[in-house]
Amino acid sequence: MTSPYGTPGDNNDPQGQQPQGGQQPQYGQQPQYGQQPQYGQQPQYGQQPQYGQPAQPYGAAPQYGTPPGPEPDNNLVWAILCTVLCCLPLGIVAIVKSTSVSKLWATGDYAGAQAAADEAKKWAMWGAIAGAVSIVLLIIFYVIIGVAAVSTSTTY
Repeated sequence: MTSPYGTPGDNNDPQGQQPQGGQQPQYGQQPQYGQQPQYGQQPQYGQQPQYGQPAQPYGAAPQYGTPPGPEPDNNLVWAILCTVLCCLPLGIVAIVKSTSVSKLWATGDYAGAQAAADEAKKWAMWGAIAGAVSIVLLIIFYVIIGVAAVSTSTTY
């Protein structure tokens, strides 16, 4: 039975591949084994991963490189106002989304930062709309209760 690593001196690496060109690697140089995977692909078994490039997360790939412009507005003020004045649950979601904008921008995920800013704005707007609708419904309720109380007064 043979060893999967070959015998000493046969120039086989642990994956069983020969150096390219059929030559011995020079001292201080790494042998080249096959092709490296393209950016965005996981290395196959036996291939070395490419170092020096950002890790590829699952799902949509973030856009790295030079920023496409200034950092998007995180809408934190609107999120806080929505939380305090309008609708607490939707405002909290807006605050969480708005605080993630700067973190994503700092890591280089510019598309993710823009998406988080848009989400924070959306949640703050929905919170403000829900707060306004609930205030209008509350006023209508008080008016109906007031009219009912005045019209049903008893005389002694």
